[in-house]
Amino acid sequence: MKLSDFTYQLPDSLIARYPTSDRTASRMMMLFGNSGAIQHKQFPDLLEQVNAGDLVVFNNTKVIPARLLGQKLSGGKVEVLVERVLDDDYAMCHVRSNKALKPGTRVRLEDAFEVEMIDRQDALFKLQFLAPQTVLELLEQYGHMPLPPYIDRKDELSDKERYQTVYADAEKPGAVAAPTAGLHFDDVILQKLQAKGARIEFVTLHVGAGTFQPVRVDDVTEHKMHSEYAEVPEHVVAAVNDTKRNGGKVIAVGTTSVRSLESAAQASLAQGKPLAAYAGETDIFIYPGYEFQVVDAMVTNFHLPESTLIMLVSAFAGKEHVLNAYNEAVSEGYRFFSYGDAMYITKMTGSN
Repeated sequence: MKLSDFTYQLPDSLIARYPTSDRTASRMMMLFGNSGAIQHKQFPDLLEQVNAGDLVVFNNTKVIPARLLGQKLSGGKVEVLVERVLDDDYAMCHVRSNKALKPGTRVRLEDAFEVEMIDRQDALFKLQFLAPQTVLELLEQYGHMPLPPYIDRKDELSDKERYQTVYADAEKPGAVAAPTAGLHFDDVILQKLQAKGARIEFVTLHVGAGTFQPVRVDDVTEHKMHSEYAEVPEHVVAAVNDTKRNGGKVIAVGTTSVRSLESAAQASLAQGKPLAAYAGETDIFIYPGYEFQVVDAMVTNFHLPESTLIMLVSAFAGKEHVLNAYNEAVSEGYRFFSYGDAMYITKMTGSN
Protein backbone atom coordinates (compact mmCIF):
# COMPACT_ATOMS: atom_id res chain seq x y z
CA MET A 1 0.00 0.00 0.00
CA LYS A 2 1.80 3.07 -1.29
CA LEU A 3 1.62 6.65 -0.07
CA SER A 4 0.88 7.78 -3.61
CA ASP A 5 -2.34 5.71 -3.53
CA PHE A 6 -3.87 8.44 -1.34
CA THR A 7 -3.17 11.57 -3.32
CA TYR A 8 -5.33 14.01 -5.25
CA GLN A 9 -4.80 17.41 -6.84
CA LEU A 10 -6.10 20.37 -4.83
CA PRO A 11 -6.01 23.97 -6.07
CA ASP A 12 -4.70 26.33 -3.39
CA SER A 13 -7.81 28.47 -3.85
CA LEU A 14 -9.98 25.71 -2.30
CA ILE A 15 -8.15 25.74 1.05
CA ALA A 16 -10.45 27.50 3.52
CA ARG A 17 -8.48 30.21 5.35
CA TYR A 18 -11.53 31.47 7.26
CA PRO A 19 -14.68 29.82 8.61
CA THR A 20 -18.14 30.40 7.20
CA SER A 21 -20.21 33.27 8.64
CA ASP A 22 -22.33 30.78 10.59
CA ARG A 23 -21.17 27.42 11.90
CA THR A 24 -23.85 25.43 10.04
CA ALA A 25 -23.50 27.35 6.76
CA SER A 26 -21.09 24.89 5.16
CA ARG A 27 -21.89 22.55 2.34
CA MET A 28 -21.89 18.82 3.00
CA MET A 29 -21.13 15.97 0.67
CA MET A 30 -22.76 12.64 1.48
CA LEU A 31 -20.81 9.52 0.51
CA PHE A 32 -22.45 6.13 0.85
CA GLY A 33 -19.73 3.55 1.33
CA ASN A 34 -21.45 0.50 -0.10
CA SER A 35 -22.41 2.06 -3.43
CA GLY A 36 -20.02 5.01 -3.68
CA ALA A 37 -23.06 7.19 -4.39
CA ILE A 38 -22.62 10.92 -3.73
CA GLN A 39 -25.14 13.58 -2.81
CA HIS A 40 -24.54 17.32 -2.45
CA LYS A 41 -26.26 18.89 0.55
CA GLN A 42 -26.05 21.67 3.10
CA PHE A 43 -24.80 20.86 6.58
CA PRO A 44 -28.20 21.09 8.36
CA ASP A 45 -29.37 18.28 6.02
CA LEU A 46 -27.40 15.98 8.31
CA LEU A 47 -30.59 15.77 10.37
CA GLU A 48 -32.17 13.73 7.57
CA GLN A 49 -29.63 10.95 8.19
CA VAL A 50 -30.14 10.73 11.94
CA ASN A 51 -33.01 8.69 13.35
CA ALA A 52 -34.51 8.13 16.78
CA GLY A 53 -32.35 5.59 18.56
CA ASP A 54 -29.12 6.61 16.80
CA LEU A 55 -26.09 7.58 18.87
CA VAL A 56 -24.01 10.63 17.92
CA VAL A 57 -20.57 10.73 19.57
CA PHE A 58 -18.57 13.98 19.83
CA ASN A 59 -15.05 14.76 21.04
CA ASN A 60 -15.33 17.32 23.85
CA THR A 61 -11.64 18.22 24.10
CA LYS A 62 -10.92 21.92 24.49
CA VAL A 63 -8.32 23.56 22.25
CA ILE A 64 -5.76 25.51 24.25
CA PRO A 65 -4.10 28.69 22.85
CA ALA A 66 -0.91 26.67 22.51
CA ARG A 67 1.29 28.90 20.33
CA LEU A 68 3.69 31.38 21.96
CA LEU A 69 6.16 33.76 20.33
CA GLY A 70 9.33 35.19 21.82
CA GLN A 71 13.10 35.26 21.74
CA LYS A 72 16.09 33.72 23.46
CA LEU A 73 17.64 35.85 26.15
CA SER A 74 20.80 35.59 24.06
CA GLY A 75 18.87 36.80 20.99
CA GLY A 76 17.09 35.03 18.15
CA LYS A 77 13.38 34.56 17.51
CA VAL A 78 11.61 31.52 18.94
CA GLU A 79 8.18 30.00 18.37
CA VAL A 80 6.83 27.52 20.92
CA LEU A 81 3.89 25.18 20.34
CA VAL A 82 2.80 23.38 23.49
CA GLU A 83 2.07 19.74 22.62
CA ARG A 84 1.19 18.48 26.08
CA VAL A 85 0.84 20.13 29.48
CA LEU A 86 2.53 17.92 32.07
CA ASP A 87 1.57 19.83 35.22
CA ASP A 88 1.31 23.40 36.48
CA ASP A 89 4.92 24.24 35.60
CA TYR A 90 6.08 21.94 32.81
CA ALA A 91 5.04 21.17 29.24
CA MET A 92 6.33 19.20 26.27
CA CYS A 93 6.68 21.55 23.33
CA HIS A 94 7.69 21.90 19.71
CA VAL A 95 10.24 24.71 19.39
CA ARG A 96 11.22 26.56 16.23
CA SER A 97 14.41 28.62 16.40
CA ASN A 98 17.56 29.20 14.38
CA LYS A 99 19.40 26.67 16.56
CA ALA A 100 17.97 23.89 18.73
CA LEU A 101 17.63 24.87 22.37
CA LYS A 102 20.11 23.33 24.79
CA PRO A 103 19.36 22.45 28.43
CA GLY A 104 19.48 25.59 30.55
CA THR A 105 18.61 27.93 27.68
CA ARG A 106 16.04 30.53 28.66
CA VAL A 107 13.47 32.08 26.36
CA ARG A 108 11.25 35.10 26.99
CA LEU A 109 7.78 34.58 25.56
CA GLU A 110 5.19 37.20 24.61
CA ASP A 111 7.39 39.74 26.39
CA ALA A 112 5.74 38.56 29.60
CA PHE A 113 7.45 35.51 31.14
CA GLU A 114 10.37 33.14 30.74
CA VAL A 115 10.71 29.42 30.13
CA GLU A 116 13.80 27.23 30.53
CA MET A 117 14.66 24.21 28.40
CA ILE A 118 15.06 21.22 30.72
CA ASP A 119 15.32 18.17 28.47
CA ARG A 120 14.65 16.88 24.97
CA GLN A 121 12.70 13.78 23.96
CA ASP A 122 12.92 13.18 20.21
CA ALA A 123 11.28 16.21 18.53
CA LEU A 124 9.80 17.59 21.76
CA PHE A 125 11.40 19.89 24.31
CA LYS A 126 10.51 19.82 28.00
CA LEU A 127 10.12 23.43 29.12
CA GLN A 128 9.71 24.80 32.62
CA PHE A 129 7.46 27.85 32.77
CA LEU A 130 9.02 30.34 35.18
CA ALA A 131 6.02 32.35 36.37
CA PRO A 132 3.59 32.39 39.31
CA GLN A 133 0.72 31.34 37.00
CA THR A 134 0.21 27.77 35.79
CA VAL A 135 1.03 26.75 32.23
CA LEU A 136 -2.67 26.73 31.32
CA GLU A 137 -3.22 30.14 32.88
CA LEU A 138 -0.30 31.58 30.93
CA LEU A 139 -1.60 30.08 27.69
CA GLU A 140 -5.08 31.49 28.26
CA GLN A 141 -3.63 34.94 28.92
CA TYR A 142 -0.89 35.13 26.29
CA GLY A 143 -1.23 32.23 23.85
CA HIS A 144 -2.34 32.25 20.22
CA MET A 145 -4.79 29.72 18.79
CA PRO A 146 -2.75 27.01 17.04
CA LEU A 147 -4.15 27.31 13.54
CA PRO A 148 -2.95 24.58 11.17
CA PRO A 149 0.05 25.34 8.94
CA TYR A 150 -2.08 25.50 5.78
CA ILE A 151 -4.08 28.41 7.24
CA ASP A 152 -1.23 30.72 6.36
CA ARG A 153 -2.25 33.82 8.27
CA LYS A 154 -1.94 35.16 11.80
CA ASP A 155 -4.60 34.06 14.22
CA GLU A 156 -7.32 36.63 14.88
CA LEU A 157 -9.55 37.30 17.87
CA SER A 158 -12.46 35.51 16.18
CA ASP A 159 -10.41 32.30 15.94
CA LYS A 160 -10.60 31.90 19.73
CA GLU A 161 -14.29 31.21 19.29
CA ARG A 162 -14.46 29.64 15.83
CA TYR A 163 -11.50 27.26 16.18
CA GLN A 164 -13.32 25.71 19.15
CA THR A 165 -16.44 23.56 19.24
CA VAL A 166 -19.50 24.92 21.05
CA TYR A 167 -19.47 21.83 23.28
CA ALA A 168 -15.78 21.93 24.25
CA ASP A 169 -15.57 21.02 27.93
CA ALA A 170 -13.77 23.57 30.11
CA GLU A 171 -12.70 20.63 32.28
CA LYS A 172 -11.04 18.90 29.30
CA PRO A 173 -8.34 21.30 28.03
CA GLY A 174 -5.46 19.79 26.09
CA ALA A 175 -5.95 19.79 22.32
CA VAL A 176 -3.53 21.75 20.17
CA ALA A 177 -5.67 21.25 17.06
CA ALA A 178 -9.44 21.38 16.87
CA PRO A 179 -11.60 18.30 16.22
CA THR A 180 -12.73 20.18 13.15
CA ALA A 181 -15.79 18.15 12.12
CA GLY A 182 -17.40 19.48 15.28
CA LEU A 183 -16.92 23.10 14.23
CA HIS A 184 -20.03 22.78 12.01
CA PHE A 185 -22.37 22.21 14.96
CA ASP A 186 -24.15 24.96 16.88
CA ASP A 187 -26.47 24.68 19.87
CA VAL A 188 -29.57 24.71 17.66
CA ILE A 189 -28.53 21.69 15.60
CA LEU A 190 -27.54 19.82 18.76
CA GLN A 191 -31.01 20.46 20.16
CA LYS A 192 -32.60 19.29 16.90
CA LEU A 193 -30.62 16.04 17.03
CA GLN A 194 -31.98 15.33 20.49
CA ALA A 195 -35.49 16.36 19.43
CA LYS A 196 -35.32 13.65 16.75
CA GLY A 197 -34.66 11.11 19.48
CA ALA A 198 -30.93 10.72 18.90
CA ARG A 199 -28.69 10.18 21.89
CA ILE A 200 -25.63 12.41 22.29
CA GLU A 201 -22.49 11.31 24.13
CA PHE A 202 -18.93 12.61 24.45
CA VAL A 203 -15.50 11.04 24.34
CA THR A 204 -12.23 12.94 24.79
CA LEU A 205 -9.16 12.85 22.60
CA HIS A 206 -6.61 15.62 23.00
CA VAL A 207 -5.58 16.24 19.40
CA GLY A 208 -1.82 16.69 19.05
CA ALA A 209 0.21 18.66 16.54
CA GLY A 210 1.28 15.31 15.10
CA THR A 211 -2.04 15.21 13.27
CA PHE A 212 -0.42 17.59 10.73
CA GLN A 213 2.83 15.63 10.39
CA PRO A 214 3.27 14.21 6.89
CA VAL A 215 3.71 10.50 6.30
CA ARG A 216 7.37 10.13 5.34
CA VAL A 217 7.48 6.48 4.28
CA ASP A 218 6.42 5.15 0.89
CA ASP A 219 4.93 1.98 2.40
CA VAL A 220 2.18 3.40 4.60
CA THR A 221 2.09 0.29 6.80
CA GLU A 222 5.52 1.32 8.11
CA HIS A 223 4.25 4.70 9.36
CA LYS A 224 4.36 5.23 13.13
CA MET A 225 1.48 7.29 14.50
CA HIS A 226 1.98 9.94 17.16
CA SER A 227 0.44 9.17 20.55
CA GLU A 228 -2.53 11.07 21.98
CA TYR A 229 -4.55 10.77 25.17
CA ALA A 230 -8.07 9.40 24.81
CA GLU A 231 -10.99 8.67 27.15
CA VAL A 232 -14.09 6.60 26.43
CA PRO A 233 -16.21 6.61 29.61
CA GLU A 234 -18.30 3.67 30.76
CA HIS A 235 -21.58 5.49 30.03
CA VAL A 236 -20.50 5.89 26.39
CA VAL A 237 -19.83 2.15 26.17
CA ALA A 238 -23.31 1.52 27.60
CA ALA A 239 -24.80 3.89 25.02
CA VAL A 240 -22.96 2.10 22.18
CA ASN A 241 -24.19 -1.29 23.39
CA ASP A 242 -27.78 -0.03 23.75
CA THR A 243 -27.69 1.50 20.26
CA LYS A 244 -26.31 -1.65 18.62
CA ARG A 245 -28.77 -3.88 20.47
CA ASN A 246 -31.71 -1.76 19.31
CA GLY A 247 -30.60 -1.52 15.69
CA GLY A 248 -29.47 2.11 15.73
CA LYS A 249 -26.40 3.66 14.10
CA VAL A 250 -23.31 4.88 15.93
CA ILE A 251 -22.35 8.15 14.22
CA ALA A 252 -18.93 9.53 15.14
CA VAL A 253 -18.33 13.25 14.68
CA GLY A 254 -14.74 13.57 13.53
CA THR A 255 -11.87 11.19 12.99
CA THR A 256 -10.80 11.76 16.61
CA SER A 257 -14.11 10.35 17.86
CA VAL A 258 -13.65 7.42 15.48
CA ARG A 259 -10.14 6.78 16.77
CA SER A 260 -11.28 7.01 20.40
CA LEU A 261 -14.10 4.50 19.97
CA GLU A 262 -12.02 2.12 17.88
CA SER A 263 -9.11 2.37 20.36
CA ALA A 264 -11.43 1.21 23.12
CA ALA A 265 -12.66 -1.61 20.89
CA GLN A 266 -9.13 -2.76 20.02
CA ALA A 267 -8.04 -2.68 23.67
CA SER A 268 -11.04 -4.82 24.59
CA LEU A 269 -10.48 -7.25 21.70
CA ALA A 270 -6.85 -7.69 22.74
CA GLN A 271 -8.11 -8.94 26.12
CA GLY A 272 -10.80 -11.10 24.57
CA LYS A 273 -13.49 -9.02 26.26
CA PRO A 274 -16.54 -7.03 25.11
CA LEU A 275 -16.26 -3.29 24.57
CA ALA A 276 -15.13 -1.59 27.78
CA ALA A 277 -14.26 1.90 28.98
CA TYR A 278 -10.86 3.20 27.96
CA ALA A 279 -8.49 5.86 29.26
CA GLY A 280 -4.91 6.19 28.14
CA GLU A 281 -2.58 6.75 25.23
CA THR A 282 -3.57 5.72 21.73
CA ASP A 283 -1.51 5.56 18.56
CA ILE A 284 -4.09 3.63 16.55
CA PHE A 285 -3.43 3.89 12.82
CA ILE A 286 -6.44 3.10 10.65
CA TYR A 287 -5.88 2.43 6.95
CA PRO A 288 -7.61 0.22 4.33
CA GLY A 289 -8.03 -3.31 5.57
CA TYR A 290 -9.04 -2.22 9.07
CA GLU A 291 -12.29 -3.75 10.34
CA PHE A 292 -14.35 -1.17 12.22
CA GLN A 293 -15.87 -2.50 15.43
CA VAL A 294 -18.05 0.39 16.61
CA VAL A 295 -18.65 3.19 14.10
CA ASP A 296 -21.35 2.94 11.40
CA ALA A 297 -21.23 6.48 9.99
CA MET A 298 -19.09 9.57 10.48
CA VAL A 299 -19.11 13.30 9.99
CA THR A 300 -15.77 14.64 8.90
CA ASN A 301 -14.05 17.35 6.85
CA PHE A 302 -11.96 17.00 3.69
CA HIS A 303 -8.40 15.97 4.55
CA LEU A 304 -4.93 16.57 3.15
CA PRO A 305 -3.59 14.37 0.34
CA GLU A 306 -1.44 11.47 1.59
CA SER A 307 -2.45 12.11 5.22
CA THR A 308 -3.33 9.48 7.82
CA LEU A 309 -6.81 11.01 7.95
CA ILE A 310 -7.59 10.39 4.29
CA MET A 311 -6.33 6.84 4.88
CA LEU A 312 -8.82 6.46 7.74
CA VAL A 313 -11.81 7.56 5.67
CA SER A 314 -10.56 5.36 2.82
CA ALA A 315 -10.64 2.40 5.18
CA PHE A 316 -14.18 3.37 6.15
CA ALA A 317 -15.81 3.93 2.75
CA GLY A 318 -13.34 2.38 0.31
CA LYS A 319 -10.33 4.09 -1.23
CA GLU A 320 -11.76 4.34 -4.74
CA HIS A 321 -15.03 5.77 -3.45
CA VAL A 322 -13.22 8.34 -1.29
CA LEU A 323 -10.83 9.52 -3.99
CA ASN A 324 -13.68 9.76 -6.47
CA ALA A 325 -15.61 11.85 -3.94
CA TYR A 326 -12.60 14.11 -3.32
CA ASN A 327 -12.08 14.68 -7.04
CA GLU A 328 -15.76 15.56 -7.39
CA ALA A 329 -15.47 17.91 -4.41
CA VAL A 330 -12.62 19.69 -6.18
CA SER A 331 -14.61 20.02 -9.39
CA GLU A 332 -17.64 21.29 -7.43
CA GLY A 333 -15.58 23.90 -5.58
CA TYR A 334 -15.93 22.55 -2.04
CA ARG A 335 -13.86 24.24 0.66
CA PHE A 336 -11.15 22.02 2.14
CA PHE A 337 -9.52 21.29 5.51
CA SER A 338 -10.16 22.64 9.02
CA TYR A 339 -12.41 25.61 8.20
CA GLY A 340 -13.82 23.91 5.12
CA ASP A 341 -16.94 21.95 4.20
CA ALA A 342 -18.14 18.66 5.67
CA MET A 343 -18.74 15.08 4.62
CA TYR A 344 -21.22 12.54 5.94
CA ILE A 345 -19.88 9.05 5.22
CA THR A 346 -21.45 5.64 5.77
CA LYS A 347 -19.33 2.54 6.24
CA MET A 348 -18.65 0.17 3.40
CA THR A 349 -19.53 -3.31 4.61
CA GLY A 350 -17.31 -6.22 3.73
CA SER A 351 -13.87 -5.84 2.20
CA ASN A 352 -12.12 -2.48 2.20
